Amino acid sequence: MIQVKIIVNRNSPLTGALCSLMAALLLTSHGLAESRVKTKPETQANKTVVEADVVVYGDASGGVTAAVQSARMGKKVILVSPYGHLGGMTSSGLGWTDIGNTSILGGLSREFYHRLYQHYQKDAAWDYQSRSSFDNKGQGAPALNPKTELASTFEPKVAEAVFDALVKEAGVKVIKGRLDLKQGVSKSSTRITVIRLEDETIVKGKMFIDASYEGDLLAAAGVSFMVGRESNSEYSETGNGITGPRQGNQLRNGIDPYVVKGDPSSGLLKGVNPDMGGKVGEGDHRLQAYCYRMVLTDVPENRTPVPKPENYNPTDYEILLRAIEVGQKNRFFKTTLVPNRKTDANNASGISCDLIGGNYGPDWNWATLNHQQREAIAANHRDWQLGLVWTLQNHPRVPKKIRDSMATWGLAKDEFKDNNNWPYNLYIREARRMKSDFVMTENHCRRKRPVDDSVGMGAYTLDSHNVQRFVHNGMVKNEGDIQSHLGGKPYGISYRAIVPAASECENLLVPWALSSTHIAFGSIRMEPVFMILGQSAATAACMAIDESISVQKVPYNKLRKRLLNDGQRLDADLKK
Repeated sequence: MIQVKIIVNRNSPLTGALCSLMAALLLTSHGLAESRVKTKPETQANKTVVEADVVVYGDASGGVTAAVQSARMGKKVILVSPYGHLGGMTSSGLGWTDIGNTSILGGLSREFYHRLYQHYQKDAAWDYQSRSSFDNKGQGAPALNPKTELASTFEPKVAEAVFDALVKEAGVKVIKGRLDLKQGVSKSSTRITVIRLEDETIVKGKMFIDASYEGDLLAAAGVSFMVGRESNSEYSETGNGITGPRQGNQLRNGIDPYVVKGDPSSGLLKGVNPDMGGKVGEGDHRLQAYCYRMVLTDVPENRTPVPKPENYNPTDYEILLRAIEVGQKNRFFKTTLVPNRKTDANNASGISCDLIGGNYGPDWNWATLNHQQREAIAANHRDWQLGLVWTLQNHPRVPKKIRDSMATWGLAKDEFKDNNNWPYNLYIREARRMKSDFVMTENHCRRKRPVDDSVGMGAYTLDSHNVQRFVHNGMVKNEGDIQSHLGGKPYGISYRAIVPAASECENLLVPWALSSTHIAFGSIRMEPVFMILGQSAATAACMAIDESISVQKVPYNKLRKRLLNDGQRLDADLKK
């Protein structure tokens, strides 16, 4: 008999009802984080069976480029779409692209951003503002850059349309479904033979690509992975592990941590820990915070009011209200604009869109949960952010000047029409990270250690959002934020970091949840890089099929030649 102990932390950001749901669900899914590998396929009677050369699991941006590249290389491809909408975060509100250096773009990634640029050259693209009124500000370069003919800011619906077009043109077969997390993979020795979806669909393939944000396929295939933060000492890094109360996205001084101000006996506010849980530089199990990238607009004819969540609890926003009391007047969420006066409303300060601590607990984290549990956690994030905006627009403890300034924003009516104008994807900034024979570290990103088998480039800041709140010198403080710039200098990402150890799986590639430390992943995880690595992973998969070899044995010199021929950028001496 297995006994599972569930600890519900009353100081968690989760509501009491959701904590109870989590407890019940966790009891039914004990051991989910363990490998669920079957060595032989089950009987296929009365089950839908589909087959392809390359099977891509995950409909995010890198999954799309992986599928399209495989099809362009003449392979039969199946793209498994858990959400039913293509593009992941790139089409779910992340319209202000984090990249660091556009010179890393090549191949399909460049083609994607070029198609967006072409779209906005048309007069018909400008529904709610004139082309001339758009300020054209992007991250370090014009948003619509005539020099490079790339668009780095864009509307979600336009991004999804481009992804749809790429897939249709390539002839990729898309099936909607989610991996059966309990018995989703069958293997013969070290080769995946089939994957199973929740609806019992069986998907056969020669090569598999895990393009999920969670690394679900790699885990189900028995591939080693990491969750949380390594200590700085493990890989000789400086930006990993517990950070202490750094100033990035930090709360103002003076926020009392107790339910009744000045009274420790009243207990801590929701989501506040009594301490950091370790020393600076030590590793832990915690995950950086998630949020939705809200798509808001101030155009009256395209604006719908932000609704008050049904389960709204004003105590969930006590830290916000106290932050305002000690002087915070703005930066409650970003209002950076994409075309047609819509926002990519991301986290902007110490109290903002991020639900800090809302993606893990004492015995669970986002990666270990089943699909239904994740839906509950995602709904909690959605309600937190809707409640955040509603509070800023309506709560009597919010000064009128702030309420008035917030009142201009509402959800964009023409986005996510089948989802109440709310983004499809929660921003899973980090979950599992594969642990392979080669681990990308901060030192590779800083080019202190070489990468001699590059299959793509990164250039963005080493970026981690906060992971927890705790009491520091009698005040509430955030912990975990890191924004360490690389100066826009590109670095290579190793092919060995996107393939598992040969002893674990020989026909799987992982372009997102790749083998990397927490802090290195903070740079690598950007959506343009995901697209780049998706294309490179697919190229290697097709070459492995053609030569009847494992992905670990794909000759790098041949892979490199094909990647360069297809326009990929691989060399670390690129100039900004």
